[in-house]
Amino acid sequence: MAPVRGTAVQDHVALAEIELCGELIIAASAAEDRLSMESIDEVLRVAEEQETAGA
Repeated sequence: MAPVRGTAVQDHVALAEIELCGELIIAASAAEDRLSMESIDEVLRVAEEQETAGA
């Protein structure tokens, strides 16, 4: 018989993606028009990630 595992397994990557999707949904619902690519990059903190990767 296989050991029983708890249901509290967390996938940190999936949780981060869900959080970013939520932030995009909030930004899109607050915008009067479609989000520009620059706005999407800002919401997703693309510049911060590039700075971190380059450091």
